[in-house]
Amino acid sequence: MERSTNVAWVFPGQGSQVVGMGRDLVDVSEAARRVFERADAALGEPLSKLCFEGPMEELTLTANTQPALVAVSMALVAAIRERIPDMLPPRFAAGHSLGEYSALAAAGALELEDAVRICRLRGAAMQAAVPAGEGAMAAVMGLSGEVVSEICAAEAGGEVVSLANYNAPGQIVIAGHAAAVARVSATVATRQGKAVPLKVSAPFHCALMRPARERLAPELERIEVRPLAFPVIANVDAEPNSDPTRVKELLLRQIDGAVLWTSIFERMAAEGITHAFEIGPGKVLSGLGKRIAKSIKVLNVSDVAGIDAIRSFLEA
Repeated sequence: MERSTNVAWVFPGQGSQVVGMGRDLVDVSEAARRVFERADAALGEPLSKLCFEGPMEELTLTANTQPALVAVSMALVAAIRERIPDMLPPRFAAGHSLGEYSALAAAGALELEDAVRICRLRGAAMQAAVPAGEGAMAAVMGLSGEVVSEICAAEAGGEVVSLANYNAPGQIVIAGHAAAVARVSATVATRQGKAVPLKVSAPFHCALMRPARERLAPELERIEVRPLAFPVIANVDAEPNSDPTRVKELLLRQIDGAVLWTSIFERMAAEGITHAFEIGPGKVLSGLGKRIAKSIKVLNVSDVAGIDAIRSFLEA
């Protein structure tokens, strides 16, 4: 299949959800409407109604957020393909944490039904891995990953605290036991950095997520992974993957492994990517992309207006 040589698709992760996401798609796109119908049927409940109407408190529950974001991203992909049938597939796709499932579904490696079901289980497993209040995450600004890693090692005190997300230069997320995260945050402040606690329900992408990885492994084994229409750059090693036999291993490793988003964007820039679509709600990845690789222009495609802006964006 011929692919665009300079375009990438990127998919957001947890935290990008918003009530009303995807609602305008169903009015104009039969393909998007079918995606939501399939997602609802796969889960046996009206996930689409939760996306469109909320309430936000229920939408932000991890077990709901994860399949909801996959469904919305895939509805957007379906609408893009329906409204712009001559658009070439991307050179690469990538997704931030949960977004890797959307990227794989867009590449045809995962069936939509399997993707939303496994993400429902993934969300529940990650939530259950650590009792409420025992874990925490914080965004660290102004220090390099190397320095933050050294501080984590010095302040661990026998507990877990490590780098969870390399989001952009000068923005690192740490995760682990709440007390250890607090110690690291205090030390960061003495090193001319700043640590901001994140409102999350669990300490994602650290060793405390090992129970979630073990719980998800047998569920992933039941899923069929098909050939990829284009490579997906994995979170855990920032390498493009086209081998369907590696997909499950890479998805399991990302549960308790760090998200290498900075390296992913740098890799795309080095490979000649000039344009990227952020396919899903919010503009988190657009903002991070500007800080990582200014050579890549990023268009947020979160609604019908975003889809309609694609042609002029590619011509710019």
